Order: sequence, then C-alpha cells, then structure tokens
Amino acid sequence: MVDTKRRSVIKLAGSAAAVASTGMAGILASGRTPAFAQQKTVHWLKWVDFVPATDALLKKEMMPEAEKALGIKINLETVNGNDLQPRITAGIQSGSGADLIMSFNSYTHLYSNSVVDLTDLAEDVGKREGGLFKYARAICSNGKMFMGMPWAVIGGMETYRKSWFEEVGVTSFPETWEAYREAGKKLKAKGRPLGQTLGHTFGDAPGFSYPYLWSWGGKEVEADGKTVVINSKETLESVKFMVGFWKDAHDEGGLAWDDTNNNRAFLSQTISSTLNGASIYIESLKKPDQYITEKGKPLHTDIQHAPLPKGPAGQFGFHLLQSNMLMKYSKNQDAAKEFLKWIHTEANYRRFFESQKGFATPCTVKWESDKLWDVDPVMRPFKVAARLGQAIGFAGPPDAKAQEGLSKYIITDMYAKAVQGMAPEEAVKWAEGELKKIYAA
Repeated sequence: MVDTKRRSVIKLAGSAAAVASTGMAGILASGRTPAFAQQKTVHWLKWVDFVPATDALLKKEMMPEAEKALGIKINLETVNGNDLQPRITAGIQSGSGADLIMSFNSYTHLYSNSVVDLTDLAEDVGKREGGLFKYARAICSNGKMFMGMPWAVIGGMETYRKSWFEEVGVTSFPETWEAYREAGKKLKAKGRPLGQTLGHTFGDAPGFSYPYLWSWGGKEVEADGKTVVINSKETLESVKFMVGFWKDAHDEGGLAWDDTNNNRAFLSQTISSTLNGASIYIESLKKPDQYITEKGKPLHTDIQHAPLPKGPAGQFGFHLLQSNMLMKYSKNQDAAKEFLKWIHTEANYRRFFESQKGFATPCTVKWESDKLWDVDPVMRPFKVAARLGQAIGFAGPPDAKAQEGLSKYIITDMYAKAVQGMAPEEAVKWAEGELKKIYAA
C-alpha cells in the first residue's frame, strides 16, 4: 500500500516529466518568455528631460512595451542632470547601482575602466543610419572601444525675443561679440538684459564659456593633449572683454544660475536672450495661453534661435552629448544590451526623436535630413548641432583629463572670477594652474 505522502511525490514527479517533455514546445508556441528571464531587471538612470512629454512617453508607453517585447523588467529612474555624475561615482565605488547610466559629454572617457564595451551596438546603428557623426565618435569612443552608446546631442542656441531686438534697431541676431554687446547694452537699459549663467551647471555654463574661449583663439592644451596653453594673449583678451560685456549687457544675478533658472527668467520675460536648448520655445508652444507677450500675442510667435556669435578666431558650438554607459558592475549586462538594441531600432528611436520636436539631435547622419526639421523653421538651426559640435579639450582629445577640467568648471570659473572682480590676468593664471594640475598627472 502506497501512503499519501508517497502518492504526492509520485504525482509531482509525473508533472515534472510532463513539463520537461512539453514545456519548451509550449513556451515556443505561446511566444512567452521563460520565467527566469522575466525576473531580470534593467535599471536605467537618466536625466529629467527638459521636454516632459518625452519622459511621459518613456515611462507610460515605451518601457512597458520593452518589458513585454524583451521579457525583462525596466526600472527607469530620472534625476536632475547635475546628479548623474555623483551617482556614477557612487555606483563604481560601491559596486552596485543602475545598470545603464546616462553620460554627459566625456564622462565616457573619465569612467572608461568601469564600463562595458558597446562597440558592436554602436557600429551597427552607425551602419544602418548613414554613419556616426565625428563628434559622437570622439566623445563615446577612445579608438579601442565605445564606452557609451551614443544617444543624442542637445544643441545649444541663443533663444531670443525677435521684437525686443528690433525695438533697439537690431533686425537679425548679432553675428559678432561686439555687436551682441552693443545690442545687449541697449536692451539692458530698457530693463531687458541678456541672461547667462557662469555657474556650476552641466549645460548652459560650459556650453557658453567653451565656444566663447575658442572664438577668441584660446584653448586649453595643444594637440599633443599635454601642453597647457590657456595662458595666452587670446585667452586674456576674451576675459577682458567678458568683464565689460557682463556689466554692460547681462543680468548680473545670473552668475550662479543652473540650467533651469534661465528658462524661468525668459518665460517670465525678464531677459531678452539666453543660451539654451529648445526647451523654452517648446514650453511656450505647449502653453500658448499661459505665455503671452506684453502685446497680447503668444510668446512663441516672438521667439527665434541663432548660434552663438563669432569672435576673432571664428564661430563655435559646444553641445551637450548624451550617451548611455553600461556599467561593469552590472549583473544584467546581456539584458541591458538587448534593451539598448530595442530602443535604438528605427521605429522605437523615432518615437523618442519626434517627442523631442528638435530639442535632441540624433548622433547619426540619417536623421539630419528627417522631415521633422521641415515642420517648424524656428527649430531648424538645431539640426546641425551633432555635425558641428566641437569637443572639450581642444586642441587636444576629449579624454579623461579634458572631462576632469570640465567637471571642475575651470574654464567657466575663469570668466566667473573675472566678472566678480578678480584681475583678468590673475583669473587666467589661476586657470592655467588648475589645468596644469590635471595635465601633469
């Protein structure tokens, strides 16, 4: 006689055998992912997008779709852009954290020993989409590996009030720094100053100070990536000009703004022009009844975009390049790669791109001729951001040392110290000393 306990064991064994013989066929027939795969979680840490519609799209629609398609859980976390680097550092030090982390500029070079090589994925997307732009390749690859998967370039352009400039006799955006200073002086006299940050914030401050330096002929190092040459006649002239430019034309309270303060100042109509992505314009488009000019018209009808003015050495742009790094400590590397493949398929990436309405410029050639750029002429200047961006560390490579200089805001602080009263010669000498500490290491 077989007791109850023994009958239960026999029954379970029979069930297991049945599953073994038919389970895989059933899984394949149903298209369902095995339970062990469904339990994997990919944690993606990215910035809080300046286009809120994009984060809403990702969280409410695209992440659930990715989970269904891939059979994995996606934990999308968004933080202020200034908080990304501390989170990267903490994750590396502790050996745990998000699997995928959004990188700004050359964080990729700075953390190259702590990330997974994504060359195959990046090159595959480049082949499909007409090639990666030189700027994206320089930032994301050291020639041996891709430290980050190129995501997008956030173009920085001057956002300005067309009618206010016209009221002071300026019918098109000033082409030179001298002309911009004169226009700003007139605008400030009418209570409509230029708005610019020289604070420790990831986008608008270095996005202004680096191209400004280059346009005067200044540079951090020579092409050898070792010889510090910031202390030059060209750099000194740029600092001297900035002191007067700041006092004559700028909202001097903007010195320590972050990347949101100037948006609010422009939308509240207290400044006439500011270096920014397209987020101010996009916000005004989204809420035409909320943002109204003093003449009763929707604010967006009076907004235009233009590149930064040119200096004696030419015209330059430094645009925020975003990539996604896969961390070496991640226990979900294969799943994270599958997610990157999924989101970079043309159909999925297009949804992100179109939600940005031109705020983000893709890193591959294909998208530069996309029909989206023809929808709104006000957004068209941003289409070339990925093609024309110049990397930090010029004339050297955008390597870990260049990123350290950016992370310490040395170039931005050089100008900030001068406008706060330090002698231009001393400000330049200070920057030279700080850069030599980095490049001598």
